[in-house]
Parts: sequence; C-alpha cells; structure tokens
Amino acid sequence: MNIFEKCESNVRSYCRSFPAIFHRAKDSIIYSESGQEYIDFLAGAGALNYGHNNDYIKQQVMLYLDADAITHGLDLHTSAKEKFLTTFSDQVLAPKGLDYRIQFCGPTGTNAVEAALKLARKIKKRTGIFSFMGAYHGMTLGSLAVTGNTSIREGTWGTSSNVTFMPYPHGFMETIDTIAYIESVLNDVSSGVEKPAAIIFETVQAEGGVIVVPIEWMQRLRALCDEHDILLICDDIQVGCGRTGPFFSFERANIVPDMVILSKSISGYGFPMSLLLIKPDLDIWEPAEHTGTFRGNQLAFVGGTAALEFRENTDLERDVKLKASFLDDFLNNEIKPMVEGIEIRGVGLIWGIDLTQCGGGSLAKQIASRCFELGLIIERVGRNDTVLKILPPLSIDMATLQKGCSQIKQAFKDCVV
Repeated sequence: MNIFEKCESNVRSYCRSFPAIFHRAKDSIIYSESGQEYIDFLAGAGALNYGHNNDYIKQQVMLYLDADAITHGLDLHTSAKEKFLTTFSDQVLAPKGLDYRIQFCGPTGTNAVEAALKLARKIKKRTGIFSFMGAYHGMTLGSLAVTGNTSIREGTWGTSSNVTFMPYPHGFMETIDTIAYIESVLNDVSSGVEKPAAIIFETVQAEGGVIVVPIEWMQRLRALCDEHDILLICDDIQVGCGRTGPFFSFERANIVPDMVILSKSISGYGFPMSLLLIKPDLDIWEPAEHTGTFRGNQLAFVGGTAALEFRENTDLERDVKLKASFLDDFLNNEIKPMVEGIEIRGVGLIWGIDLTQCGGGSLAKQIASRCFELGLIIERVGRNDTVLKILPPLSIDMATLQKGCSQIKQAFKDCVV
C-alpha cells in the first residue's frame, strides 16, 4: 500500500484513472517521477488554458514574489488587484462593450456560483432557480442543488430545495422545443412551478458530455428571461477564458447575461480564483454580505493579468480557431468512421467523442486507459462517463496536438478494430 492509499481519503478521483506520481510539467506535457511523459488533454479540468508553467506568466509571478509584494490581502486595495482590474476592464470588457462590476469570490468556482444564486434571490425576492438537465455547477450545497447528477446529490440534505430542472437541447430533448417548454411552464398557472429568480446555464455542458447549445437557443433563452423578468446567469467556469475561441463562450450568440461566473483559467497559472461579473444595477450587496478569507488571491491577480497580456500578445483567439478546425476535421474524418454510432461534438478547444451508442462507458474507459498507456491523459465525462473529452491547453503547439490525436486513434485501433 502506498502513502496515498494509506493516508488519502477515498474521495480521490483523477488519480485512480491516471495512476502515476507526477513530478513536473511544461506547456502541454506532464512528466512522472519515472520519467514517462504524457500529453495533457485534461489541462487541470480547464484550469490550465495557458499550459503548465507558461514562461511569460511564470516570469511575472516570480518578479512579484521577489519584490516581497503582498501575498494575502483579503479585499484590501492592492497594486496587484488594481492592475488586474485595469487590464481586465481595458482588454476584455471595454472592447466588447460589456459593463460589469467584478466581485472577487472564494478560491473556487462553486463559491462564485453560490454568490450568483444568493444575489439573484436577493434581487428578485424569489427563491426559485431554473437549471438544466445534465448541468454541472459545483459541489457545495447551493451549487450542488443546480447540478443535474442525482448520484452525487443523493443523501445530501437540502440540495433539491427550490430548484427546477428544465430540458436541455440534447438527445431525445432535441425533438422538442425546449425554450417553448420553459415558456409554457412559466405561463401555465397550474404548472405547479413558480417563477424563478434566475436561470443558470452553460453554453457548453462540459462535464455533462461536451454538449454545445445552438446560438438561436441562447438568444431565445435571453429573450425569455427578459420577457419574464428573470435573471440570466452564465456559468463560464470551464468554457470561458478563451476555451471556445472568444474570451466569453456566450459571445458567439451576441447576448449579454445578467451575471457571468468565471474561475479555473482566470488566474492563468492554476492559482485558485473565482469571479462573479454583475451588471451594475444588480450590484446591491451590502459590505461583507458575501465574503471569504481568500477572495483576494494576490498571485492569482498577477497571474491573471499576465494571462490576459499573453493572450493579447500571441493572438490566442486566432490560434484556437486554427486548432479547432484541425480537431473538427480529424475527429469527424479519422475517428468517427472507426466505429458505427460515434457522435462528435465540440467548439473551440473542447471536443467530445460520444460512445453512448457504441459500447458506452465501458468502451470509453477502455480507450481512455489505453490512451494513458500510450502517453496521453484524457478524461471521461457525460452520463455514465460515455464521452471522451478533449481539453488541451489553448497554447498547445500543433505538433503536440497532432501527436495526442494520433494516440487517440491508436487507442481506438487497439480497443475496437
């Protein structure tokens, strides 16, 4: 029995799928203690959009540390926070014509989700929330309440209170007009469902199986919320920060949510950080009404500022589009024909190989395990873990991306051909 099995809780997860002791990492490669190298198609579950130990971001962080600058500041005004707010406003919000107040929440995305739900209920003086089937928003009680997976909510008291799950346009639900269904529920005085304070949604259900919603669906959802005086909350934790191409994943629909939740790659370097973007007229918090000891992660401010600069200096959005085009072509022309029933979904640099109709979770697990043996880390997501999720760093070089894809193809050959 190793030290991890002896001392670490049974709740550990990723290490069971990738049983190695990892030692160091650079760009899109992770190295184990034994010297084995692995191409990273997991990227910290979306927290490493700019790769491992990005040189530019690391340099800025090290300069900050060498200066003995503030490393913990609660919500005090600091030079690191000032620079991050200025850069985020000038490089992200202003060019897109977006006007948001920025709330710094606790270290993880789930805390920003909690803040959004709490604020929405305070604003509208209604307790209900609409979420979507297949959604994932976090593991604390409020976030868990709007997460669709009943197995992880089972036995946890208080997670189903005042949340109604609506159909998401996927699978058999694609045969019905899901927005019209929500509309009918809201208009029917006998539906048994009260008008919610907010609707929380993902433009791409990442953990839900890489399900990309149509642009028109997002536009109609925005219009529905406007018509019924409901706040629209976009959870951009995993698919924001450039993952789909533009900085925000909702930009392709030309809509403006009332609140936007960011975390994971917002710090640029894997540092814990989460933000809630709030339309100014909705920022009705009283001082310290939603707080947290680590809401002022100074290294995250430094890393986040450097990440925005790196994104601008390297034209990362254009780069993501080129790599997305390669993945689209490779997956549909090289992988999909290998097994009847495979479904390919994706946008930007998040793609899914859905094996639901051709072996399901057992085949997906077999292929993911073979990928790891070949030197590739790739995660399984979706209902019953039937989807292989491709989530490399946005900064991955094309040669490494191609090599990782060839390893996926080899794993398919080894497992199904």
